Amino acid sequence: MPGNPIDRICAGKLSGLGVKPVICSDAVFLRRVFLDVIGTLPTATETREFLQDQDRNKRGVLIDRLLERDEFAYYWAMKWSDVLRVKAEFPVNLWPNAAQAYHHWIMTSLRENKPYDQFVREMLTANGSNFRVGPVNFYRALQNKTPEGIAATVALTFMGARVESWSSKDYLPGMAVFFSQISYKPTREWKEEIVFWDPEKALPPREALLPDGKKIKTLPPDQDPRAIFADWLITPKNPWFTASLVNRVWAWLMGRGIVHEPDDFRPDNPPVNPALLEYLQKEFIASRYNLKYLYRLILTSRTYQTSSIIPKSEVPDKVEANFGFYPLRRLDAEVLIDAINRVTGMSDLYTSAIPEPFTFIPENKPAIALPDGSITSPFLELFGRPARATGMDNERINRLMPTQSMHLLNSSHIQRKLEKSPTLKMILKSKPKPNDKTEELYLAILSRFPTPEELKQAEAYAKSGIVKGNDVWIDLMWALINSDEFLYRH
Repeated sequence: MPGNPIDRICAGKLSGLGVKPVICSDAVFLRRVFLDVIGTLPTATETREFLQDQDRNKRGVLIDRLLERDEFAYYWAMKWSDVLRVKAEFPVNLWPNAAQAYHHWIMTSLRENKPYDQFVREMLTANGSNFRVGPVNFYRALQNKTPEGIAATVALTFMGARVESWSSKDYLPGMAVFFSQISYKPTREWKEEIVFWDPEKALPPREALLPDGKKIKTLPPDQDPRAIFADWLITPKNPWFTASLVNRVWAWLMGRGIVHEPDDFRPDNPPVNPALLEYLQKEFIASRYNLKYLYRLILTSRTYQTSSIIPKSEVPDKVEANFGFYPLRRLDAEVLIDAINRVTGMSDLYTSAIPEPFTFIPENKPAIALPDGSITSPFLELFGRPARATGMDNERINRLMPTQSMHLLNSSHIQRKLEKSPTLKMILKSKPKPNDKTEELYLAILSRFPTPEELKQAEAYAKSGIVKGNDVWIDLMWALINSDEFLYRH
């Protein structure tokens, strides 16, 4: 969009590299923004309507509409569940009903567009049953529940800082003081646990120390120390809090952070564009920590809407680091299986290792909406769904591996979806002409119209006699699903 300060800031860097980015086509933008905002492909009807719409502001209108869809909350709850380690089984062991309570709270917060400072403060100061108070599971979803372990997780999650890189050895134990009065106790209900501030628990003799170096010699005995830390963390004067969040969102939407990796803030890993990071922070604060405002600000920029074709340059790495093009990324495991199921009209069965009634996953539940990282399938495991053990961004693997390619090419799992596809049966029944069938498949699978050459090739294959009947169209679906254009964000 013209006039977006993001573009002016980024253009300054790119012009020095001799690069002028090109805006992507409507078809590319449509598919990209659907996948990036709601983790879901557009339908053939949605694609046709958008591509034929002549409104000059249709991209902005589409962004606003996607931000209000139910899938927005599902998809972004999935992203946050990776960070917050929402998983019932090893290595976190939240247990299923606690994981579901946590996920429900995250998803509801995102659906309601809860201000980010409130979202974080509710987690840091939570007390109560892990089965009934969703945010209290922040303190359960840890492998190390010592005060130092909790402090390290808080720093990573909400400050983007890995404590092992901190210059002073005093910072972590000093910050741990704020979390040293957390207690856990079981109840009569199996696996339920109460997390609470225990004022009778003795504080360590050392002084409380904030990560900015400020010392607090005496903590008030009648106030939860976590609340004191939360008040310091979420203030607009705290650069770590807003910088970490806007950088994380930027990385999720743009493929890499202004600070890369997005959870590795340290003095010797500076932002590639400090002015851009500062601008996003100021806008986020001015919006009163409005996450949807931040998404829209980035999504409506020309920088986000640039082509994925790498511009010619003598320094391609610098062009990528300065957001001169949209980077290719394989679809997340959950997004990919949902996309395959959407275009075929099929579904997958998701199961839990714990045979309890509340772990049942109904048919047609999209993978992006699964409430627990322990609910899985062989496909999700194969395609790099994270273990949710560390909360780090690099836990999710989105590179296309040979074993994944073989699964898509040769597995009975994918073949069965193609052969039994209700979507294909409906297309074959409603579209008598071969070119109409081809067009509908391209719209559904690749979110664009086929080119004249593609229509010609499909028609020639249908007439070749290599295969007959419906197998022609099964083969076309199979070829499109295995194309890079389908498998990657672009």
